[in-house]
Amino acid sequence: MSDTQVTGPNKGLGRLPEVWGGVPSRNKNFTGRRHQLRSLRAGLTNHVTALVPHALHGYGGVGKTLMAVEYAHLYRHEYDVVWWVNADQPGLVRSSLAHLAPHLGLPGANTTGIEEASESVLNALRRGTPFHRWLLVYDNADEPEDLREVVPEGHETGHVLITSRNPRWESVAETVSVDVFPPAESVEFLRKRIPRGISDPEAARLAEALGHLPLALEQAGALRSETGMSNEEYLRLLSDQPASLLREGKPSEYPAPMTAAWQLSVSKLQENLPEAMELLRCCAFFGPDPIPRDVFFPVERGDVRPAMSRLLDNPIRLSRAIGQLARYALIRLDNSSRTLQVHRLIQALVRSELSPDEQQEVRREVWALLGSAAPKSVGDPASNARYLALLPHLGPSGIAESDRPEARRFALRVLSFLYVSGNHEMGEKYASRFVEQWSTDSGPDDRHVLEAQVSYANRLREMGRYQEVRELDESLLPRMRRVLGPHHEQTLAVLSGLGADLRNSGDFWQARSHDEEALRLHEEALGPNDPATLRAIYNLAIDYTLTSDFVSARSLHERVYMLHKRHGQTQGSPVLLTYVQGLALAVRLNGDYTEACDLGEDALSYGREQLGADHPRTLRTQMDLATSLRMAGELDDALEMAKDTHSRHLRLYGLDHAETLAAAMCLSNTWRMTGALAEALELAEDTDRRYDQVYGVDHPYNHGCTTNVALLYRLLGDPARARELNEDALAGMEEKLGRDHHLSLGITVNLAGDLAAVGETKNAVRLGRGSLRRIRALLGDEHPMALTCASNLVQDLRAEGEDEEAEQVAGQVGPLFTRVLGREHQFTKAFLTGRRLAFDFDPRQL
Repeated sequence: MSDTQVTGPNKGLGRLPEVWGGVPSRNKNFTGRRHQLRSLRAGLTNHVTALVPHALHGYGGVGKTLMAVEYAHLYRHEYDVVWWVNADQPGLVRSSLAHLAPHLGLPGANTTGIEEASESVLNALRRGTPFHRWLLVYDNADEPEDLREVVPEGHETGHVLITSRNPRWESVAETVSVDVFPPAESVEFLRKRIPRGISDPEAARLAEALGHLPLALEQAGALRSETGMSNEEYLRLLSDQPASLLREGKPSEYPAPMTAAWQLSVSKLQENLPEAMELLRCCAFFGPDPIPRDVFFPVERGDVRPAMSRLLDNPIRLSRAIGQLARYALIRLDNSSRTLQVHRLIQALVRSELSPDEQQEVRREVWALLGSAAPKSVGDPASNARYLALLPHLGPSGIAESDRPEARRFALRVLSFLYVSGNHEMGEKYASRFVEQWSTDSGPDDRHVLEAQVSYANRLREMGRYQEVRELDESLLPRMRRVLGPHHEQTLAVLSGLGADLRNSGDFWQARSHDEEALRLHEEALGPNDPATLRAIYNLAIDYTLTSDFVSARSLHERVYMLHKRHGQTQGSPVLLTYVQGLALAVRLNGDYTEACDLGEDALSYGREQLGADHPRTLRTQMDLATSLRMAGELDDALEMAKDTHSRHLRLYGLDHAETLAAAMCLSNTWRMTGALAEALELAEDTDRRYDQVYGVDHPYNHGCTTNVALLYRLLGDPARARELNEDALAGMEEKLGRDHHLSLGITVNLAGDLAAVGETKNAVRLGRGSLRRIRALLGDEHPMALTCASNLVQDLRAEGEDEEAEQVAGQVGPLFTRVLGREHQFTKAFLTGRRLAFDFDPRQL
């Protein structure tokens, strides 16, 4: 908390908000604006049916931010939550909102990623749970469109306050205009700022000379207070400024009074403490957001200017310089957060005084300071917090233009931070910018360009842009091999990424061959126990599940799980959960539903406890467990879990995310098993349509979803429509994966049911016999899929009057049902009572 002082209307109340985050400290010299503050309060509280954002609008230096700070402190007793968002960089707004999540009892960004955490915050604020009285302040916003999706709506006791220089906010928000001080408030301010030595007439003359601009008055007051300069001397120096200087500022950018007042402060600072001016020049090339105080730490010789190097090497002189800048009102110092901040106008004025060569020299200095201050690793909470504090300065520092290896390595670490924190859109933006600029400066085969492209490819994959990322990986891999070598870890990372691209394209067999070779190269280059090698083993195990080799898949999943437990992180590890969930999936695919449930329940408990209920790995584990419970016949538990999984995916990812679609199909299958056929069909058809957009029309998952839709049509009394859909799905699946793939064979099981339902039992028998032979050859006689096909064949044989063969098949599979699944299992009971069984498709994560 920056400030806990209670003044104004809340004096004596003593109540603080439950949550108070990022609000700057109160300005003890804040003056006036009483009417505007009352109007703002009345406007915010008069909208009782819907949230209407309010905007403080005015040009730079009039005190919009200070007025928002004053409002937050003045009325904080009226709110349960007050949260400050620096909005000058739209891509970072969601990061700020995401850090509110734990304070609302929601999973944080470290658990779910920035997009999901911020969306859950917005939803909680819209609902007013757990707090219904809240204030969000978006400071220094620019275009209204930048905030459209991150401003909550719909709750009558929640308030949004925006500060902006952009007049376009007048069309989308209730606007309070903030102008220069009225003369009386200018005098009042100067009397506060210069408590001794200025009379009302003197203050009036000084304010008039500075155009009543608050930031200029702050500069003048600080200079007079610090130096003891008389009013007459200050006015004389001001009048001596060349007329060109007073005219050169543009009202929206460099107000002329601000330029003049700043020039006088800088001149005195240069006389009294020149190294403080060096520090101010450095700060001018950071962003306008708070700068961590400990960024200013000694770095390698040659990375900073000699004068700055001497200052960084002497902590006493550095503290003195920081204090001097604060006393001259050239920076805003917040000791509670150990940050300093420079107004964007002052930054612009400082930069304008430097030549292009001098600007580039200071930029290189900032790059060195940022790189030195950044942790070498990412992912743990402390490192993530550090990167979050440095991130607002990445763009303003112009680091994309650097050709220095250490600066580029820092930029690449930032991309890694954005990846692990789930901020894929910002990661994609920065990665694209780095690739473009560095390619121009250093050529397309520069190693930093290649590493940035690897990061860019990962962002595209996470964003579902599968075709783009496959094309990129295919062009990137040969260059990585040529420049870095075939055994370099980054080259191997691209190799593994290309395997994922092949799976996402539906090329499962090609992915398997590719990943077998990738695993060999990983073991050869990194050894059998390296984390990257374990990921390669896991990828190959997934390939085996997708190419019907369930036994080999289980063996690999067991291997990678045991190796990770022996050599990897076991507490709070998404990787460990991934490996346990993968093993549970392989166990289920081999037909052991009870063991799959046991493994899945242990994994889900771990995920919820260590990572949070909304973590992507926890959600995938929950989805797979819902499927295992359904297959084990625990339908009530399966339905409850499938509903919860689907609702969480909708809230976190939206309708069209691949994992949301998988959760939707899981719920549809469970609804079908519990008799809610109409609801199941509606959801299945919608999901089937959406899969076309995610993976493309010929992807195996589209055909799998179609057979689920077809099954529902048959159960609802339209077997002809079901047959038509299954024939199309079978043709597509066999073309993509072959006739003897388990997904193709599953469709033939369902198609045989369609044929029987339309009276073509002879064709159903013929198809059933062939399917049973091929399924047994692929999966074995005891696999539940073989038992399903055999059970249905018995019914069709009896319908055709071929009782001898029917009894022969029934005699074979009856004991197997009991031994494999148990006498009380739903599939065993269906066999014994002559009810038809079916294959259903559950999309696995690729």
